[in-house]
Amino acid sequence: MSSELGDEELERIRQKKLAELQDSMVDEQKGERGQDRLEAQKQALLRTILTTEARQRLTNIRMVRPEFAEQLELQLIQLAQTGRLKIPLSDDQLKETLRRLQSQKRDITIRRI
Repeated sequence: MSSELGDEELERIRQKKLAELQDSMVDEQKGERGQDRLEAQKQALLRTILTTEARQRLTNIRMVRPEFAEQLELQLIQLAQTGRLKIPLSDDQLKETLRRLQSQKRDITIRRI
């Protein structure tokens, strides 16, 4: 009889673990869907903010410097939402914005003595 109780208890534990695993998978999928939805919204905003050429330049930047491109996208969206950006932003205007961002960046040199 004790082996039957052990088997039943083992089966309950298995069922509980399976349910926990399924719950965690559902939560993970919900999180991924939320991220996908946010990314789609961001891309839709960028389509209205940037011209085709400017979006292509941003895509090229993303391939080389993904973190920088992400920050730039968020800044562009923020500027457009506050009305501080002329819409649509052309490729030349995006290049000028990038030049200004690069000029703000300090060059750090290390000299050995």
